[in-house]
Amino acid sequence: MSIEAMIREHPQVSASTYNEALGKAVRHAMYCSAICTSCADACLAEAMDMDQCVRTCLDCADICAATARVATRRTGSNREVLVSQLLTCIRSCEVCEAECAKHDHDHCRRCAQMCRECADDCRAAMESIQAEMA
Repeated sequence: MSIEAMIREHPQVSASTYNEALGKAVRHAMYCSAICTSCADACLAEAMDMDQCVRTCLDCADICAATARVATRRTGSNREVLVSQLLTCIRSCEVCEAECAKHDHDHCRRCAQMCRECADDCRAAMESIQAEMA
């Protein structure tokens, strides 16, 4: 089962209206939310003070989850809000990536990588939506 297939099967989505870039962004936002949550949990177990990394990861996890939820909805249209949410997700992922990059932990490296991928996919989705709006 994939989220892309679920979106494609929506009654208001046809082969010509399915946005592949947005489907990929939804999938990566869901993964990023889980990875950021896991990283925050791992940060709590570290001996050093990781408070800022925990906060940044949890904020990013929540924003990614909200982005996936908004982007999954295909009934009607709310492109302006979707583009705003994608921008917020991109920025949150950039902040989280930068914070995690400060730490020499495998979980932080993995989280930074996921945030980078999610931000890239959200950029591509946002560009495809803006092209549709033009």
